[in-house]
Amino acid sequence: MKSAQRTLSCDAQRGNGNIPRGGILDCMKIELKNSLPIQMDEKASARSISRREAGKRLLAGMAAGAAAPWMSSAHPIWRHFENAELLEQAEGAVVDEKLAFLNQGQFASLAAAAETILPASRKAGVAKFIDLLLSVDSPRNQAEFARSLEQVEAESSKRFGKDVARLSSMERNELFTAISTSGDPQTADAHPLKAFLHLREWIAGSYYSSEIGMRELGWTPDRVFAEFPGCSHIDVGH
Repeated sequence: MKSAQRTLSCDAQRGNGNIPRGGILDCMKIELKNSLPIQMDEKASARSISRREAGKRLLAGMAAGAAAPWMSSAHPIWRHFENAELLEQAEGAVVDEKLAFLNQGQFASLAAAAETILPASRKAGVAKFIDLLLSVDSPRNQAEFARSLEQVEAESSKRFGKDVARLSSMERNELFTAISTSGDPQTADAHPLKAFLHLREWIAGSYYSSEIGMRELGWTPDRVFAEFPGCSHIDVGH
């Protein structure tokens, strides 16, 4: 698997609050990949994995306590993976150019941010999927997303005099690196780091529930994720 250049810093380590050097994207992928054990399946015939199935796998890992540290069960994106009808609708929404919730400016900035945080996000339809989820979310969660995006945009304007969508990839890397090393994730709501982490989980959840994201974690048609310890069912409602 060809890996893209990773330039963002890792999250603050639990326990001491120090932010180590290294790629935040590599950390995210490694943490999640290690939490999703895989096994060979000689009888497997599926050639793809749907959002619905990928979402079930991610939720099962979270329910069993095997999910990556950056995944929070309180984050609104994970609740959507219990909605099978919505996830089936998402399969076709990616190719539909009409936006369901975001305006064009918000969508452009989100898509640009996602591609910088997780390369191949455009191909995975990350921004379109988030737009669909937001369209059926609560007004509170919609407002929180918009506020987080506004805070990151404000930081972009402060540092570069332009919005995220108009930054070069190098400038976005510089911006996100600066934000991710700017303080404690538990800081006040108005802090750009908290806003960035909120947006990043929307992006990561959308990316890793796509076939592209699942393949990056190790899924192939003949290798499936094994059942998680303490959880003998895929469904999360048991």
